[in-house]
Amino acid sequence: MEEIEVPTEHLHEHIEHEVEEGKEKWILGVALSSAFLAALAAVSSLMAGFHANEAMIDRIKSSDQWSYYQAKGIKSAVLNTKIELLKSFKKPVSDRDEQKIEQYKDDQDKISEEAKKDDESSEDHLKHHEALAHSVTLFQVAIAMGAIAALTRRKMFWFVSMGFGGIGLVFFVIGFLA
Repeated sequence: MEEIEVPTEHLHEHIEHEVEEGKEKWILGVALSSAFLAALAAVSSLMAGFHANEAMIDRIKSSDQWSYYQAKGIKSAVLNTKIELLKSFKKPVSDRDEQKIEQYKDDQDKISEEAKKDDESSEDHLKHHEALAHSVTLFQVAIAMGAIAALTRRKMFWFVSMGFGGIGLVFFVIGFLA
């Protein structure tokens, strides 16, 4: 999977310009909080991409295991057919063939366990990815609200920005703990 991009460079430039003019001191807070949120968005994006990739890799491993499981089942079915044909023609069935069927059954049990572990791991990575992807979105909205605050010179938008950033931070933490 591709990494989620955070296109906020132009917003940072505008906020820095507003800070340099220095008319209102709280604009510096907007700039600093936006920079902090951008850093969190970058880390969230990187980790969301990592977990998406790991989920996909584990899903592929699981699929491979289930294919292997089916192959063992087909081999067992072919061998069972051979044994049934031999019995129907009153021919002797080798002990080796009987043991091989048991071996296929044991192999399938082990393969099934491994495939289920890979499925669970994939689901776990997807939970992390989803939470981190939500945090990226919320951080981007928070940064945009910060830019609106700087443009309109209204503190209320900055407070809204910090609210979105706080919610994004909650998802960020959940993304690491999920």
